[in-house]
Amino acid sequence: MHTLADLRAGTLAGTKRLHLACGLTEFPREIFSLSESLEMLDLSGNSLTDLPHDLHRLTHLKILFCSNNPFTHLPEAIGQCPQLQVVGFKACRIREVSARALPAPLRSLILTDNCIESLPEELGDCHALQKLMMAGNRLRHLPASLAKCQRLELLRISANHIALLPDWLLNMPALAWLACAANPLSSPSTDTQIPPIAWQDLQLEQVLGQGASGVIQQALWLSGDRAPQPVAVKLYKGAVTSDGSPLDEMAACIAAGNHPNLIRVEGQIYGHPGEVDGLVMELISPDFINLAGPPSLQTCTRDIYNDTRFTGTVALRIATGVAAATAHLHAHGLTHGDLYGHNVLWNERGDCLLGDFGAASFYADAPTGARLERLEVRAYGILLGELIERCDGMDQQTLGQLTELQQQCVQPTIELRPSFAQIEQRLATFANL
Repeated sequence: MHTLADLRAGTLAGTKRLHLACGLTEFPREIFSLSESLEMLDLSGNSLTDLPHDLHRLTHLKILFCSNNPFTHLPEAIGQCPQLQVVGFKACRIREVSARALPAPLRSLILTDNCIESLPEELGDCHALQKLMMAGNRLRHLPASLAKCQRLELLRISANHIALLPDWLLNMPALAWLACAANPLSSPSTDTQIPPIAWQDLQLEQVLGQGASGVIQQALWLSGDRAPQPVAVKLYKGAVTSDGSPLDEMAACIAAGNHPNLIRVEGQIYGHPGEVDGLVMELISPDFINLAGPPSLQTCTRDIYNDTRFTGTVALRIATGVAAATAHLHAHGLTHGDLYGHNVLWNERGDCLLGDFGAASFYADAPTGARLERLEVRAYGILLGELIERCDGMDQQTLGQLTELQQQCVQPTIELRPSFAQIEQRLATFANL
């Protein structure tokens, strides 16, 4: 975090990244003194309502975040920035998005949790667009021109007013991660029943993790005459996240049911003094770690693996476990929506668990579900490719078969991609796991 005083004193000369959150009501003109170096500007958490018309003077600016400001429109000035690729205006009050506000090099547009009812048709002219995040708005439809964005890979439209997924959307060749829950087109399943667990029977311990949708803590479940059972407790927040509604995530966790490659849900909490919704889940052994780190601003839609390597056996076990878990979800009318390595836990034996249902969506109908499955198969194919790239010691025949399967999963024609059940069958023939 920087200060306005530092900026005015000239001590930030040459900086590439600037973050100011100090109650700003106007754009500090001193920022233009950094025009020869500034690449990332974060003005989130201020009281700004517009940006200067000459913002394009920041000729090297690639990333702009202005979340949690009271903007009512996406400032048109950003559309003239020659190198601007990532634009983030979450949790503002934006109602209007003008075509003039769209920079030509745009790769990632994040407008989560606003009041937007429509997007301009000119969005389809942003041919570099890979990520579009519109959860928590008032959209009734998407511009048909978006079909021209052949590089679009990740789309978040949960918690809007969309009644139908258009055909062109479900045929987009690169789309792999779609979240569309909390729209009229689908509703959570109520068939799955899980045991109720009283809040007073839980003894909370240390925090294990915290994300946009809630907090996970270790706890002891004190149940009758049985010995206290170590568990994990997730308490959900009510606010809209970049993926959608936390309560839709909870509903998806419940509907998913039990599977060896999913984190088991023990029960649903009742009687919380603050009326907070939550689940009790199995406590995962500490030898499980995340398969990858989430995408960065630079990688946009690709996970970060650092120096992780896998043996052939471990890579196959992970690939098979993830495919089995996802096949199970689709058999229950669910799409995961965020099938990434950073949402997979694994250990050195290749045991794995698929987690994070924040982007999960329920099928609107069986035909749509079949197409959503093939869409998600592309996400699986990308993950499988990442495993193959980091695999050592696999025999050439198996490697060739696995690479062929991976290519089938990511091919642009979705009807030609295999189902997850078919993927499972193919993997079972490669080796004795």
